Amino acid sequence: MTGWLPKDFWTRNETLVAGVIALFCIIATLSDPRFFTITTVSDLLRASIVIGILAVGAMLVLVSGGIDVSFTAIAVFAMYSSTVLFLAIWPDAPWPLIFAVSVAFGAFLGAFNGFFIAFLGLPTLIVTLGTLSIFRGFLLTFIGSQRISDLPPDMRDFSRGVLARGTTEAGNFYSIPWAALALVFVIVLTWFILKKTMLGRSIYAIGGSVESARRIGINVKWTQFFVYVYVGALAGLAGIIHGSVGRMADPFSLVGLELSVIAAVVLGGARLIGGYGTLTGTLLGVALIVIVQNSLIVVGIPTTWQSVTIGILILLGTGVPAYRAKRAAARAG
Repeated sequence: MTGWLPKDFWTRNETLVAGVIALFCIIATLSDPRFFTITTVSDLLRASIVIGILAVGAMLVLVSGGIDVSFTAIAVFAMYSSTVLFLAIWPDAPWPLIFAVSVAFGAFLGAFNGFFIAFLGLPTLIVTLGTLSIFRGFLLTFIGSQRISDLPPDMRDFSRGVLARGTTEAGNFYSIPWAALALVFVIVLTWFILKKTMLGRSIYAIGGSVESARRIGINVKWTQFFVYVYVGALAGLAGIIHGSVGRMADPFSLVGLELSVIAAVVLGGARLIGGYGTLTGTLLGVALIVIVQNSLIVVGIPTTWQSVTIGILILLGTGVPAYRAKRAAARAG
């Protein structure tokens, strides 16, 4: 410890990401003083909800030593299928029931990934690339490919619900939606699982070394299976929130969001080889990605450079820690 700070505080991924966030905010505010206002902050929070829920799930997979690229397909499948189902059988169903069904759809699809990965031992990237195409293709072929704007009334009511709203002195409107509570719930639940349960410790152990985890008595297969079911459930929740807040069930939505989500998790310090990842780092990574996506235009950079910027951040976020680890290993040797 240096004073009250851990010895490695200034070299942690979380600290570096927080510094980059502060730098982006300073540059954006200098370019446009209206950037750092409660209206902008509420807009950034709104944009972080869906990507934040998906990122928590993606972090869990990386911690367990896997990688999942199918979560957006699961999110859209669960959202669209739930919407179509309730429009057909019970349009006036309460939104908590619609949300629960979407979460169940997501968990069911996640179980497919879990079965192939945990019980058949197939590579995680190959499996999730395959199910990504299968889920999207099945949805568009057998369930529907039309955008639905006439959502069940309770889904529309959910989109109107806010925790706080107001108007600034400049006349700009701001609001914090109910959906923000879903992100808080997911964060707290995942924190509890990872930090307070044997299951959470098992997930970290499997990511560190599957063989070592098996030797100490951890049920590797069922732990891995749980991870993908849980990630599927989170994807189902993120999907139905996305559809409700956007007031449209679009089977083509969220395509390509995988890059931003995985970028956020990697920037937050999760290792692709498994065994390490924190919720704090993941949320900071989400904040950085959302700020980048929303601030480039403010600082005069064309939005077409958005993917380039995110790619550079990924390279820096993974390259710098890897370089530091290599130097530390060389000194130790």
